Amino acid sequence: MAKIPSDKLHKLIRALTPAERRYFKIFIRGKTDRASKYLHMFEMLANMDVYDSNKVRKVIYGEKQEEDSKKYPELKAYLYDLILKALQSFDEQHSLEGKMTNWLRAVSSLFKRGHYPDCETLLLKAQRTADQYELFSWQLDILRWLRHLAYTRMDVQYLHDNLDLLDQKEEKAMEQMSNLQQYRKTFFRMYTLIRKDAFQRDANRVDILKKMLPGHLFDTPDQAKSIRATIMYYRTINLYYYAIQDIDNFYESGQKLIQLIENQLFFLEENQSEYISSLSNLILACGLQNRYDEVRICLKKLRALTPKTEDDRQKIHRQYYSSMFLLCQFSGEFEMAQQELARCKEEAEILRSRNYETSSFYFQYFYMSFGCDQFEDALHYLNEWLSQPRSVEREDLQSLARILSLILHYELNNLLLLDSLIRSTRRFLKQKNRLYDLEKQFIHLMGDLMKAPGTEDKKKIIREFEAHWDQIPGTQALTQIFDLKSWIDAKISEKSFGAIVREKWEKRIKK
Repeated sequence: MAKIPSDKLHKLIRALTPAERRYFKIFIRGKTDRASKYLHMFEMLANMDVYDSNKVRKVIYGEKQEEDSKKYPELKAYLYDLILKALQSFDEQHSLEGKMTNWLRAVSSLFKRGHYPDCETLLLKAQRTADQYELFSWQLDILRWLRHLAYTRMDVQYLHDNLDLLDQKEEKAMEQMSNLQQYRKTFFRMYTLIRKDAFQRDANRVDILKKMLPGHLFDTPDQAKSIRATIMYYRTINLYYYAIQDIDNFYESGQKLIQLIENQLFFLEENQSEYISSLSNLILACGLQNRYDEVRICLKKLRALTPKTEDDRQKIHRQYYSSMFLLCQFSGEFEMAQQELARCKEEAEILRSRNYETSSFYFQYFYMSFGCDQFEDALHYLNEWLSQPRSVEREDLQSLARILSLILHYELNNLLLLDSLIRSTRRFLKQKNRLYDLEKQFIHLMGDLMKAPGTEDKKKIIREFEAHWDQIPGTQALTQIFDLKSWIDAKISEKSFGAIVREKWEKRIKK
């Protein structure tokens, strides 16, 4: 039996929900006695915060620890496989896919034993569910079984009466499945490109993105041949409008998408993931349109969701706090954000997910600290962000982090370090082909500020930069990530960054 890596079993057990742990104990009844080493190890690891292999060995084997040490990897491997089998059984009882699998397995077992009427009853039951939830691959399996069943029973009358209908249903299911697959393919291509660089500043970016939307699929939503395909249609164009900064259509398509999903409660019950992502995008769209009452309504919807899976639990947590931090970012409520940040970290400890602190959270932690003038903390979080493993995801943020690092070291008066950072930032952006006009001019600004002898000289340099702000390409996209203009205004007015952001917010909500 294959060996299990040292803490792999511990991670699996610790990630189980209370319901899954109870089910495992029920599942192993009859497979092992209550005093078994498997159950003993399970209980120990479930209650162990930090994995300690020596402690587990000592408790399980006692004085025979050395003698039985070779059996320890086998014990872990067996327990790991036993837990997986229990989870598979658990999912079969609690998921739609599990139910469909069980029904068709039962049909196969009954068929082998000649219980054909029972097969038909189960197949018709499964067919109703597959039709309701648009499970196209299952529909094809069921239609194949119905034909095979009639052929085996030599039911020529059934075939005569239903063969054309079965063929039509099969063709429709294949057409719908193909149609859905095309929408999914386009969505994931669009998603990958946007995750790599949310606000492409290439002059041809709109054309590049538009070419990704095949006309025969995206001219109208009527070209989607199922509810699932319609959902993918709106998810894709919603991403597209976000990427090209068409905020009105980003909001409208997001509204239609949420209404569609909320009107199909059976889909929502089965798959929360799409709803969570769509709701998060709508929160962003509402914020960009200053619809802050709608933002709070959407946040309440997100917070009120009961997660179906551990993945949903983490997504709700991540999207809720990301959106809450974004609201604070726009409103300038940075002190409130610090309280939310503390709750976010506390809940993350309960989730116990090593993948919890994503790069986006580090960036938002930086932003909240920066807004409170806690520049040392902000630098800590920014360095945490920069120390993350490199990937193609959000290359725009990776580049922006270098610019923000210059601002922080300027605020901290680390002028000697700032000089070398300016040179390394220019080299980095040039290597990444991201040394755009805005970056060039800002790096030049920081260089001039370093040489300026006094406060009034620095304010004069910043005013000259601010005077040309509207003519610099890329400022609108950047402001949605970090409000550089508010930092510039803060330096000119000698107010805090947070105060300037709050003043802008108050002007927007009075309109």
